[in-house]
Amino acid sequence: MEPFSLEVLRHSTSHLLAQAVLELFPGTQAGIGPAVDNGFFYDFLRDCPFSVEDLSAIEAKMREVVAADMPLEKLTLAKDEAIRLFEGMGQTLKVELIREKGGDSVTCYRQGSFVDFCLGPHLASTGALPHFKLLSVSGAYWKGDEKGIQLQRIHGTAFPTRKELDDYLTLLEEAKKRDHRRLGLDLDLFSTAEELGGGLILWHPKGGRIRAIIEQYWRERHWAGGYDVLYTPHIGREVLWQTSGHLDFYKDGMYSPMDIDGQNYYLKPMNCPFHILIYKSRMRSYRDLPLRWAELGTVYRYERSGVLHGLLRVRGFTQDDAHIICTPDQMEAEILRVLDFSTSVLGAFGFTDTKIELSVRDPKNTTKYAGSDEMWRTAEASLVKALDARGVAYERMEGEAVFYGPKIDIKVKDAIGRLWQCTTIQFDFNEPERFKMAYIAEDGREHQPYMIHRTLLGSLERFFGILIEHYNGNFPLWLAPVQVEVLPIADRHDDYARALEARIKAAGLRAHADLRREKLNYKIREAERLKVPLILVAGDKEVAAGTASLRVHGQGDKGTVNLTEFLARVKALDDDKSLSVNL
Repeated sequence: MEPFSLEVLRHSTSHLLAQAVLELFPGTQAGIGPAVDNGFFYDFLRDCPFSVEDLSAIEAKMREVVAADMPLEKLTLAKDEAIRLFEGMGQTLKVELIREKGGDSVTCYRQGSFVDFCLGPHLASTGALPHFKLLSVSGAYWKGDEKGIQLQRIHGTAFPTRKELDDYLTLLEEAKKRDHRRLGLDLDLFSTAEELGGGLILWHPKGGRIRAIIEQYWRERHWAGGYDVLYTPHIGREVLWQTSGHLDFYKDGMYSPMDIDGQNYYLKPMNCPFHILIYKSRMRSYRDLPLRWAELGTVYRYERSGVLHGLLRVRGFTQDDAHIICTPDQMEAEILRVLDFSTSVLGAFGFTDTKIELSVRDPKNTTKYAGSDEMWRTAEASLVKALDARGVAYERMEGEAVFYGPKIDIKVKDAIGRLWQCTTIQFDFNEPERFKMAYIAEDGREHQPYMIHRTLLGSLERFFGILIEHYNGNFPLWLAPVQVEVLPIADRHDDYARALEARIKAAGLRAHADLRREKLNYKIREAERLKVPLILVAGDKEVAAGTASLRVHGQGDKGTVNLTEFLARVKALDDDKSLSVNL
């Protein structure tokens, strides 16, 4: 029996899916069917689209195959023999894969009449796969080529136990309720538009207010943390991207050039070359270092239309970029400083439960990485020392480093347990060399500095989407676009409501008086629907006494409040960046 793992179970379930589809829909071409995060998928070529009813029928057929408890038999065939086998079954996509990927012999797996070209491993029999669920159908391209054949991808998930499956399906239902795209529309935060183009975001006034609050907090923390804030253009000449290496290694992620005065210019996919040009604008001394430069820089990267997803996967986004340029002996202290700074800022937004990954070189293939062995050893040791110094657990990811340096990734866990990639702390041995960066050291000679890339929130768009889903739109008081909604009971209370709104704003808080000619209960329901943290109601009694009746979102009626005491308390909560409202 092959060793058990969740990946093996899910890969085996993808074969279960493929067998069911080919038996129910003769003539269907099978593509690939790997295990992926949280489940599996299988791609099929078929003239008719799969329907919801088809998925139900496929699930039923899969359960029949599970009940039959068919053994998964490993076959080793000569390449020509395997090609003849799949040609005989009419599976031309499999034949193409075997021709491309197969060696002198190929591995296949058989269960009943179904055979798949696959390296494995798999579980011993289909009877070990009872806990699965098909989730959706989407489009996919053969081999990921948008100019290639369009396939249908059936997504599913599988777990070792029924309870784990049920828990995951419950999580999916909760995630649907928190979907930032729906909440963004309901709360009037942002939108997209077909006329504008996919992957481009329109920030509405309320979403823009939250973004401005995040940006201001970001700047204040960076200034206090010893950073300087930079601003750089959105485009640059072709020669800049040639020097940086982006046209060699990243051109598929860049947009087509624009001709300006007979020269090609590109929208920037990254901010780092601009920061390097600022560094190179004059000679630097070791006395100038370290330099900590940060920018909220908008970048543009090509993403295929099929992967665009609300705020989470876009084509234009503002990256909270920073670059630390330092001497080799400053590197360890700077990494530790960045690590502490990042976890502190993420914590202010309510993300205190994190997973940390350390991505390093593949020790078996060091030739594909830039920089000397000594630089890699020094950089990896610095990252490890910083993590160990703070006593944080981390997972070592061999072979996951990018070619120009090792990195630390910080993933935050949201309210329902999902992990989101936010902070990256990345060494770069490549660009300092390409741009011939230098500083005058104590010995009077030029030396090459080390450079650390760092994104903290990742991008404002994606981070905002994560915030929406984490809080289910119930933003903490300090982030809420409207902190206090003022509701007059009748027309005669409007002047008092206006004065109260002005008083709240004068205290440095965000308020809105709802003066519409609607009944009070309707206004309360609207304020609750819009998830305003605090609601003040004013009628005859409150006007006469100079008070207001308070409601707290999610907590209900709190009775009459003294306005001076109320404003002092709310302002303190706002200043403290409190994540809960206790009044």
